[in-house]
Amino acid sequence: MEKCVVSQSEIERKTGRYVVTGNIEGARLAREERLAEQGWTTWAAPWHEPHSIVADLTHGLRLGADGPPPGAEDLSADMARLPGRLEPEEMACFRESGRLAAEAMDAAVRALRHGQSEHEIAGLLAHEAERRGMQAIVKLVATDERISLFRHPLPTGRCLERHACPLGPAPGPGLLRHAPGPLWPAERRATPQGGSGRTGRRDTDCRHAPGEGLAAIFRHAVNAYEAAGYPGGWQRHHQGGVAGYEPREYLATRHSTDIVCAGQAYAWNPSIAGAKSEDTILVTDAGHEVLTAIAGWPTLPVAMEGQTLLRPAVLEIL
Repeated sequence: MEKCVVSQSEIERKTGRYVVTGNIEGARLAREERLAEQGWTTWAAPWHEPHSIVADLTHGLRLGADGPPPGAEDLSADMARLPGRLEPEEMACFRESGRLAAEAMDAAVRALRHGQSEHEIAGLLAHEAERRGMQAIVKLVATDERISLFRHPLPTGRCLERHACPLGPAPGPGLLRHAPGPLWPAERRATPQGGSGRTGRRDTDCRHAPGEGLAAIFRHAVNAYEAAGYPGGWQRHHQGGVAGYEPREYLATRHSTDIVCAGQAYAWNPSIAGAKSEDTILVTDAGHEVLTAIAGWPTLPVAMEGQTLLRPAVLEIL
């Protein structure tokens, strides 16, 4: 099953489907991913020796890559768009991943307790994701005043007093969670519920039908920040984009030339100080399908183009 040299006949034929890897991963990939059944030949080289398998297989051919092989044309930008349009089986996988991510988030936040450190909260997210067969690649956690200070808060040893904002696992929702003690009126205006409503509205501003340009959607979102009283707020963090095999295959900016297509998954994540609204959404010909909705979570109704959309609100535990 494992080979570390390329035969002359293989080189001369220059056809086929190959997975080139090291001997550490070769056997596992071939067996668990059923590569041979799908028509792939596995070439596995010893990890401790240099090899020329890729160069030999592509000798005399034009080589494109999204990585660093010498002599390859950089196709990373084009290749990022290939997984942006999902096949039916990929949509089914995305739906299942979204459901599990939502379950993991819900279980983790409902286990939060006063005095837990941000590291412990990140551990809860990782535990709930891994026990469902998922990997929590990104685990961002902020508590109390750190929620308003940073858009990408790596967990620290700071302990939860009143508010927590955990984000992850991918493709999971980014939701605020309150624990324990009631929210005071001033806090409602400054951070959780007041901010949650505004970011939820910015989130719905990004939902548009197939055929619309990402640049136009981005401009609409920028204008919405200003209308809500947060001019320039969009500059503190990207607003999201197409999701696929990466958290974002590519982002929406004012310079985007891409358009929304049915069969794409989007993760929009508008934020203001103290609040972020984020879900993974599948765009279909029938509309938008939220893949990471959490059953039983409090929501805020947001009116958009004659319909009412529900966005996550703050979960309060008194």
